[in-house]
Amino acid sequence: MSDVPTDLREQINSDPFCELLDIAFVDIDVGTAQAELTVTDELLNFHGTLHGGAIYSLADAAFAAASNSHGDAAVGLESNISYLAAVDVGETLLATAEETHLTDGTGEYEVTVTNGDGDRVATFRGRVYRP
Repeated sequence: MSDVPTDLREQINSDPFCELLDIAFVDIDVGTAQAELTVTDELLNFHGTLHGGAIYSLADAAFAAASNSHGDAAVGLESNISYLAAVDVGETLLATAEETHLTDGTGEYEVTVTNGDGDRVATFRGRVYRP
């Protein structure tokens, strides 16, 4: 059972941008989160490959859920992503965010994005400020 309050879980799950991209939260716990996205034709770029922004958005959603799971507002300070492999239409990606450092004022998170075979397709790192 998660220690994340039900109202906060519902708030995270109702994110309008995630709903637009069809990003679903699989798990949210204190300091961690998982989100998934199935690749569709609408998410491809002009090369016919998955748009990097879609992968970034998935990772960022997991990052936001994990960093806000403590119940206090957390706002992004910085982030970066490394794209490691191509993804095909129909594949479902899983972004897993884990808290790697936490202080009273900041937090750091690493997000791994994997395909259905468990192969890493991207690595995202982000820091937040807790006002």
